[in-house]
Amino acid sequence: MRRDQPSNAGPFSQASRLLTWPDDDAGQRELADSAAQVLRASGLVVYPTDTVYGLGALPSLPDAIQRIYAVKGRPDEKAIVWLVSSGHDVAQWCGVDSRFERLAERFWPGALTLVLPRLHPQADGLRTLGVRVPAHPAALRVIEAAGGVVATTSANRAGRASARTARDAASEIGNHVDLIIDGGAAPVGVESTVLDLSTDPVTVLRAGAIPVDEIESVIGASVARLSY
Repeated sequence: MRRDQPSNAGPFSQASRLLTWPDDDAGQRELADSAAQVLRASGLVVYPTDTVYGLGALPSLPDAIQRIYAVKGRPDEKAIVWLVSSGHDVAQWCGVDSRFERLAERFWPGALTLVLPRLHPQADGLRTLGVRVPAHPAALRVIEAAGGVVATTSANRAGRASARTARDAASEIGNHVDLIIDGGAAPVGVESTVLDLSTDPVTVLRAGAIPVDEIESVIGASVARLSY
């Protein structure tokens, strides 16, 4: 499928808004609700996570997901991870087992993405889904306000360095999104480790913030490693 070129025209304005994450609870709630409103209108929101800045859309809105691919120049075959506000929700979408439960208990919220088999994959869709609970208060507030899940990828053009700050994200894709939330520098500063639990053996698809030996100690088994 051909992806359209990024357009400046989002559902709100041609120039993205850049707002600072407030210090007070009422302000945080208001901004999270505003971000959720943008997302529900098929908008794209850049927001801070524990690892790097994320570019998010609601997974239930195909037009918004299409915009993510266009903005990033992302290949069609590369799936987009779902960031969720609670690990307890994952079982409604994916098959989970004791390894998932142990890993989620140990590393969530945190910088580990788990790839799991979908319970109800579409005939022409992906059979797996990557999920993660981020360890960042702004991310969690935005995700909760949006209904508990936001499809999210790094806020940069494909093949370029991930954005660690709102300024980094704005310089990369700021003209093509609807809202940027500035929550300061991402505390971890590197992307999450991606672990595929749908394969035998379990496979690390991307090295990241969580060391592989820590994962192996939790599941009690060696994991395969792709060539990074």
